[in-house]
Amino acid sequence: MLQLDNVGLRYGTQVLAEGVSAKVEKGDRICLVGRNGEGKSSLLRLIAGEIDADEGEVIRAVGFRLATLEQELPSDCRDTVYEYVASGLGDIGRHLSAYRDAPDEHLQELIEAAHGWDLLPRIDSIIDRLGLDESASVADLSGGWQRRAALARALVTEPDLLILDEPTNHLDITAVEWLENFLAGFNGALLFVTHDRALAQRLATSVWDLDRGHLRVFNCGFDRYQQEKEKLLEEEARHEALFDKKLAQEEAWIRQGIKARRTRNEGRVRALQSLRRQREARRSRQGTARMALDSGELSGKLVAELKNVSFAYPQDGNGEEARYLIRDLSYTLMRGDKVGLIGPNGVGKSTLIRLLLGELKPQSGSIRLGTKQQIAYFDQRRDQLDPELTVVDNIAEGRDSVTVGGRSRHIMSYLSDFLFSGIKARTPVGALSGGERNRALLAKLFSQPANILVLDEPTNDLDVETLELLEQLLLEFSGTVLLVSHDRAFLDNVVDSCLAFEGNGVVREYVGGYADFLRQGGHFASEDTAALEESGQAKSAGAKDAEAKAAEAAGDTSAKAGAAEEKPAKKKKLSYKLQRELDSLPGVIESLEEEINTLEAEVSDPGFYQQEPAKIEERLKLLADRQAELEAAFERWAELDSDS
Repeated sequence: MLQLDNVGLRYGTQVLAEGVSAKVEKGDRICLVGRNGEGKSSLLRLIAGEIDADEGEVIRAVGFRLATLEQELPSDCRDTVYEYVASGLGDIGRHLSAYRDAPDEHLQELIEAAHGWDLLPRIDSIIDRLGLDESASVADLSGGWQRRAALARALVTEPDLLILDEPTNHLDITAVEWLENFLAGFNGALLFVTHDRALAQRLATSVWDLDRGHLRVFNCGFDRYQQEKEKLLEEEARHEALFDKKLAQEEAWIRQGIKARRTRNEGRVRALQSLRRQREARRSRQGTARMALDSGELSGKLVAELKNVSFAYPQDGNGEEARYLIRDLSYTLMRGDKVGLIGPNGVGKSTLIRLLLGELKPQSGSIRLGTKQQIAYFDQRRDQLDPELTVVDNIAEGRDSVTVGGRSRHIMSYLSDFLFSGIKARTPVGALSGGERNRALLAKLFSQPANILVLDEPTNDLDVETLELLEQLLLEFSGTVLLVSHDRAFLDNVVDSCLAFEGNGVVREYVGGYADFLRQGGHFASEDTAALEESGQAKSAGAKDAEAKAAEAAGDTSAKAGAAEEKPAKKKKLSYKLQRELDSLPGVIESLEEEINTLEAEVSDPGFYQQEPAKIEERLKLLADRQAELEAAFERWAELDSDS
């Protein structure tokens, strides 16, 4: 469908791509990987046709259709969902949307001339398929639903290739899993950049590795790629060591004096000059960050003890019951615990952290806090960094040195451990990439002693190597870790237990990481999640404001909250969105049953197991996934039908 032929791409003096040749075929699932700043996003823009190559060419098949899911959310878009999705078709989509709102003869002529009426069912189908409310304003949606709207806008063109740049950013775990399952069933080809290793492991059938301007294609899954890449780097290091040894020997020889310049040695001199040119042309791999944590003095053995703690948003005077974030939670946090907080956006994870750290008072129940607590907080929005100041000014705060692990270090030496040296260290934070800003915040966080680390989405935009280093650092940290993350692999590798927000104020502890949470039957209440998404509570700033108001009114509302708790739950009519979901489920169930019948017939064919093992495994996994989806659809239908 698409081919890169000896493509070169530069940004100023920096070589982003050199002699790149690769191709995209029907059904490919390609994960593009590389260090922060290597040029992954630029390569995606080149393939999408947004920029031109400096050399070589990009060849596209006749009739080839491509769509891009942008990294940034459409948070400032005031269009309705229908207008926004239809605009993915260009002018004809905007004409259809305008005609739908206000029929007009001129618009009708334009639509008929472009054969646009045939596109109407496509717009309706994709909006219905993704469960969107066509009349809602895009700007009022939460992050997860804005991502769905952006995906619908891309898919309405029925692309042969879908390009995604960090599609899981700003999404909670439930939204990430929904996106992963949706993309797994996408019929076209995928080319994506992601820091979510679980997503890459599930989707990728091949990997493009962009390293120092060169692109290597690995025709294997993500796990196998990581093993192969490690072997390549070890081999490269061995060859470079041998080369450097030979160059050093020849340099020592040339310094011996006049005998090196005799006629019979001119060939050796020319060979040395060639070695020097090769060494000068070598593009060294960007170093690996060397982060270290100062755990300070030990905190008390007890960090926090919660007994029957409840916290709810206060009543607004309209007679509505208080909405519980936390209900009757009893939990003990001990020194050295590494705890993950998981659940949809807006359910109260930040509230629980503030309760555990003593920043909020419970409306009922009691909290006992430990002693000698030194807290370092990693803020998802990076509010601790001033975008106008340079990296060194943000971290140093007027100092020439920082004390880490009991010894003083010059600020520039310390920043070099986080890959900020020279010009980069004196670059304003606002000019850095997302991954670089996260590294700068980690540098600021780790420059102060702390025995309690609170990390709110620390993995966003970090490359895989820095992620793995951060994992190792947290595993070796002797203090307490509270981690909010949607990165399932990161949770599995770091935390000892999870506090899961299962809806309606229920918070339950599960031993192990996210995979263990699923194995133990843990789940998030889907209706509660949908209601939260609709209400816009997923917007972190709004949630924080509401929590602050709740804290101020906590003394006056505990009695009301208790009274509200005693009231029997009122049966409510399904919302417009949930009713649409209920109406669409029979069609979904029928479609899944047909697909399962087809797959079962394929698997029962005697020739099925004579295919390649990878193909067999892929089809069996698809069958298992569809059967699980069918079971979930039946359960969801029964749940909604009983509420209607």
